[in-house]
Order: sequence, then C-alpha cells, then structure tokens
Amino acid sequence: MASDMDLDARKGRADEAVASHATRSEPDFQQLSPMAPPFEPPSRQSLLLPPHSPIEKVAIAVEVCLKPSSSACHDEITSAVERLLAKRSLTYMDGPVVLKEGDDPFLCDNVQSICICDTGNEESADGLGNDTVLLFWQVTLNIFVYQFNDEGPGEELDDSEGIPNFQDWILPAKEFDGLWESLIFDTTLKRRLIRYAEVALLFSETAVNPNMISWNRYGEAQLVEINAHSLFSKWFSESGKMVTKLFQKIHSFVEEGDTLIFLLLDEVESLASARHAALSGSEPSDSIRVVNALLTQLDKLKAFPNVIVLTTSNVTGAIDIAFVDRADIKAFVGLPSLWARYEILRSCIKELIRVGLLSTAWEGSEDLILEFTRIDRMNCCIFSSGAPLNVLASKLLLETAQKTEGLSCRALRKLPFLAYTMLRNVSKVDLLKYLECMEAAAKKEMTEISELK
Repeated sequence: MASDMDLDARKGRADEAVASHATRSEPDFQQLSPMAPPFEPPSRQSLLLPPHSPIEKVAIAVEVCLKPSSSACHDEITSAVERLLAKRSLTYMDGPVVLKEGDDPFLCDNVQSICICDTGNEESADGLGNDTVLLFWQVTLNIFVYQFNDEGPGEELDDSEGIPNFQDWILPAKEFDGLWESLIFDTTLKRRLIRYAEVALLFSETAVNPNMISWNRYGEAQLVEINAHSLFSKWFSESGKMVTKLFQKIHSFVEEGDTLIFLLLDEVESLASARHAALSGSEPSDSIRVVNALLTQLDKLKAFPNVIVLTTSNVTGAIDIAFVDRADIKAFVGLPSLWARYEILRSCIKELIRVGLLSTAWEGSEDLILEFTRIDRMNCCIFSSGAPLNVLASKLLLETAQKTEGLSCRALRKLPFLAYTMLRNVSKVDLLKYLECMEAAAKKEMTEISELK
C-alpha cells in the first residue's frame, strides 16, 4: 500500500506536468489566434482525388456492342473493357468510346462500339443534365455486352383477311439501333422510364437480386407491337372476341418465363376510346365491348412478372379513364423547348458531318457544334469573322432553333433535308453555308404552317 508521502509526490508531479503543458500551449494559441492562415484554393490534383467522407457513387451503363462475326465470351469482353476504361478514362461523359490504334487487339477484333450512358443528373428537372462530367471515383460501371439480332420482324396474320395482328422482334434488334439516343425530351423522362423498368422488374418477384435485373435474369427480350386497326370487325360484337383471341396468343409469349416481353400498343385510343362517347351515341356501341375486353386482358397480364405494357396516343382526351388509371406512368410530351430544338438540330448536323455530307476545316479537339448549355452561357450575340468556327456555327444553329418555336420534333428533323434541297452544288457543302440554308428553310417552313392555319 502506498504511503501518504508517495501519493503527495505523485500528485505534485502531475500538477507540474499540467502546468508545463499549459505554459507551452498557451503562447502558441495566442500567436495563431490574431490572424487566420491565408486561403489557398484546392489544386486540380486534389479535386481529382476521392474525398475522405464516403459518398454515394453514380451507376452508369457502358454498352458494348459486339461485331456480328464475334463469338467471344461476354465475361472476357467485360474484363477487357474494364481494363480499357481504367487505363484511359479519368472522367466520364455520355457518348461513344472510340477504339484507337494500340488498344487491346482482342477488343478491336470483337467489339463494334462502346458507349457510355446515363451519366446525366437524374434529379434535374430541366433536361440539361446530359453534359455532366463525372470523375472516375464517382462512378460504378455496369457493363452490358450484347449482339444485334438482324432477323427482322415476325408477323402473325389474321386468319380471315390476312392482315397482321401484331409484329414481334427479338431484342436487341438492328432496326432500333440509335433510336433511343435520338429521343430528346425537355424533362428527365428517359431516365424516369429506365428507373421504372428497373424497379418494376425488382418488385415483380420476391427477393430479386437488384444486380440481376433484366440482363441476367431473362435469357432474351422480345418486343410485340399490336396492330390496333386489325382488331375491328365489320360484324357486330366480333371486335371484342378478336381482342380476346389476340391476347390469348400474347399469353403464349408471356408464359415463357425466361423471356422479357415488351407489349406496345401504338395509337391506343383506337382500342381504349372513352365509353361515355359510345353511350351518348357518337361512337358505335361495339366499341364498349372492345374497351371492356382490353381492360380485362390487361388485368390478366398482371399475373405475369415478365411483361411491360407500353402505349402511345396523340388524342389523349379520347382515352377511357379506366384505362388511364391502370397506367403507372402518364407522361405528356409537348412541343420541344429551345434547348430541345437546338439539340435535335445539333444531332442532325453531327450526323451529316460524320457521313461526310458537310465539309469543315475544323481541327479542334472539341465538338464542332457546341452543346446548348455552353453556347447559351455566351452573353455576346455578334461575333467577328475571326471567332472560332465552332462558335460561329453554334450561334447560327442557335438562331435557327430560336426561329422554329412551335415546330414538332418530326418537322425539325425534316429541316436538314429541306435545307439540302436549297443547295445548287451538293458534292461538297461548306458547313456555314449549309447552316444559312437551314435558317432559310426554317423561315419557309414557319411561313407555310402559318398560311395553312
């Protein structure tokens, strides 16, 4: 047992240590407190390093299309693409990854194209998130390897009149290559549809692994497009029976549990017209039986976890409210805004440059036609002749987009063709000259539309 003298000695040494520590630290604190250290902005290298605090990474898709002649293992392709991106990519943006000379010969021999998708900000409501740049530590890569099916559509003919009731494609089909990328909306509708499909598949069965949605869970995918006009009979009460008979054939596709079915009903108002119009006498009473049969068959499809129903309509007011209530997503796509019009025309110009129909002397490292978000930030409206070619071309295209307010997307994509018809020499067309013709074609189109009203 320690004596009282030993305890007093230990206490004295502890008091001296505390006093010594306070004596050393107090002058340092007083010396630093009057003036804070000068602010130094973070270096570029520090911005590229991952932060210390954990963040939620963004999952982006890398679509790898194999050549028709390739028989390479998908796992080997995936590993090779991961090595390629780790070696080359410091940042990620939507767009193609071009295979260059000196890259992996295995990829060059087997891969037709590599494209990065879904890097845009999905929480953005203005549709301007497609130019988002993500750093390598912010992303998780989901690599999907596929090969196009070039067999074309199959048809199911009507027994009596020989009219096709529906067409079906084995996906991914060559006919649809590039269609998704060509769709430009003012809202985040595309991202919303993708997220809906993922969640619908996740919730369709119990305890589904979210990492195995669609691509690994189903052996193949199939698109079935119903021809609504073939389901109406000249005989009374026969139309409802024809709808039921058609969906019985659809069930034969759906019952194959390893196939993901996308069922498309274009111009659905033909089948799902409002029943109150028939009751008022403005529509044939047989249409009531068609709507009832359609709603009944759609309800039966709910029992199958591997089918997604897609519908479109240009006459939204004519659709029966009971049909609308069954839809999970009801998206209205109106006329394109200035941003959408500019990006639609920009995609057309880029395609004409790619195939060599427009000649340029541009040797810059960035795109010849700037994105809308970049050109819109430039406050000045007039540029001298010495301005860079990409700025001059982008401003001309922006002026054309500003003059096409009220045009539909279909009419906008016709402008590049109409502008080409105004040229005398089509063998070698200068870009700036062509953009002037496109502006003239836009003015003429707007004038003709106003005269028809």
